[in-house]
Amino acid sequence: MASNAKPRVKVPKKAAAGEAITIKTLISHKMESGQRKDDDGNVIPRSIINRFTCDFNGENVIDVTLEPAISTNPFFEFEAAVPESGEFKFTWYDDDGSVYEETKAITVG
Repeated sequence: MASNAKPRVKVPKKAAAGEAITIKTLISHKMESGQRKDDDGNVIPRSIINRFTCDFNGENVIDVTLEPAISTNPFFEFEAAVPESGEFKFTWYDDDGSVYEETKAITVG
């Protein structure tokens, strides 16, 4: 059962060569820990985004393993140096096997 997570990413459209830019990502996801119970007393199955990665032109920038204690709708903000024009690829991995991807291009001039 897919969680229908929705990723959002903010990357500047332009940067100077070697400039460190700020990247912001948010994925709308309920992040159920597997430790709560529903109104009938049944355990609600764990359903979290368990990994987040970001690559730039095929090279890894960040790779994060997420645990059940992370909040709903995980938000990440980080910096990356951009040596050349290219594309960032963001990937979120869900417990249910779903993979959510988003790409953003940046021009270095």
